[in-house]
Amino acid sequence: MTTIRSNENNQVRTGTAFAAAVCGFALMLAAAGVNPCFAQSKDGDQKSPWMLFRFGFSAYKDGRKDEALKAYRDAAERGHAGARWKLATMYASGDGVQEDDYEAFRLYEGLVNEGAAPGTRDETFVAHALMSLANYLRRGIPNSPISADPMRARQLFLQAASQFGDADAQFELGRMYLTGEGGPADPVQAARWFNLAAHKGHVGSEAMLGKILFDSGKTVRGLSILTTALDKAKDPERHWIRALQEEAFAVASEADRRTAIALAAQN
Repeated sequence: MTTIRSNENNQVRTGTAFAAAVCGFALMLAAAGVNPCFAQSKDGDQKSPWMLFRFGFSAYKDGRKDEALKAYRDAAERGHAGARWKLATMYASGDGVQEDDYEAFRLYEGLVNEGAAPGTRDETFVAHALMSLANYLRRGIPNSPISADPMRARQLFLQAASQFGDADAQFELGRMYLTGEGGPADPVQAARWFNLAAHKGHVGSEAMLGKILFDSGKTVRGLSILTTALDKAKDPERHWIRALQEEAFAVASEADRRTAIALAAQN
């Protein structure tokens, strides 16, 4: 998300003089009742989507969320993926605007449908939007046309997990394969996705992988992985990972416990 495409760099460089002029006339414009943040250039063209997004980001950090919302809307209407994603997250959480999950869903959906060129930072926004859409479809949105559709949610998690390598998507997909949510249960596929996410440092996936190994009879290895995951975990994951680890610890033999703890200490 921190990498800026070359054309956006060019937009920032060419807009430097304009930005300086806006700052110089800020007080005069404010006195005249004009918001300098949305002033136009001398040829009548408004700021570029990237400049609007940058202003929105700055206003948001300063707590001026009404100005941020307007800037994000303007940038989103002009095709800026980051602005569309940020605007959707604000609606989803009621951050600076009345909470509206259906509006957030529509914005995320538009971002996913538009897609992103391979290798650009916009891919990150699309991946996050896929995750949000999947979570909405997993449970549905009350009082809206969006009803629960676990099968479609599973497909979107699969897209985010495979196309973008998103560790959170891989974890959620593993859970759905493990429980049979949104399609047939497949413990082997579940373990595969948990393993991929665990190698990226996803602690929840590491814990689930340990549980699968423990339940399949690989007691020491599974308990060792569960113990390691618990040591790494932070709230809120720590609570449920502790429950898994303590359940396994309670049924393991004393010898297996000692060996598993020794193995975990080596990691």
